[in-house]
Amino acid sequence: MISPTFLDGAPNWVDLGTPDLDGATAFYQGLFGWGLVPGGPEVGGYGMLTLDGRYVGGMMTVSGAEAPSAWSVSFQSSDVAATAAAVERAGGTAAFEPMDVLDFGSMGGFRDPAGAYFGVWQPKEHPGFGVVQEPGSFLWAELYTPDVPEAAAFFRSVFGWGTDQLEVEGTDYTYTTVHPAGAGSEASFGGLVRMGDVPSEATRGPHWLPYFTVADVDATVAGATRLGGTETLTAMEVPGVGKMANVADPYGAVFAIMTPEPRQ
Repeated sequence: MISPTFLDGAPNWVDLGTPDLDGATAFYQGLFGWGLVPGGPEVGGYGMLTLDGRYVGGMMTVSGAEAPSAWSVSFQSSDVAATAAAVERAGGTAAFEPMDVLDFGSMGGFRDPAGAYFGVWQPKEHPGFGVVQEPGSFLWAELYTPDVPEAAAFFRSVFGWGTDQLEVEGTDYTYTTVHPAGAGSEASFGGLVRMGDVPSEATRGPHWLPYFTVADVDATVAGATRLGGTETLTAMEVPGVGKMANVADPYGAVFAIMTPEPRQ
């Protein structure tokens, strides 16, 4: 699983774009206990989300005309310009060209051939997540795509990802997991899912979905509902994996929550 010692190609950040910064801050503070360190004009008002003083992600204001309210996932690169070239060679496109963000690092935004957006972060002073896998922090990333083998081939070309086939206990379903180049399945950080397998996610088109760890899925869903969110995928137990559900915040940004089973 992902750890704070990141490898190239592994997720190292998540962002929320929302039309209401204050409202979203109140929702996630109530749900996960996150704080917000507001950003100044030099970073376009981009704020840093924290859990007990450690970074868990970022948040910025977007208007409905710019983009729908949504979470996005970024992956580490030691050379964002080289990654941009690899994206183009593999048939992807740039949502915006690589740029420096003060002394914090360099970033780029891209779309895979199916149209799913993903970010790339080249760390300098800002390494990315300060905590993962603890309640209220990042756990997993999932790509919803119309063609899993095509997506796997694209990201293998861009990041060198390896894949494994995980048979879900008690079902005939096979889940494709991904891990960084040069690492084994124990370093898996996400999965690839055919969009049609989860109708509630298919309606949103190809996209990446972040998972956050929680101590109690049912209690977190109830809390999200009280705070104005909605459950978009009913909580379910996956044998050998854990319990999970998908939730939308009051502005429509969807994320997943999960209480993982203890690792064997």
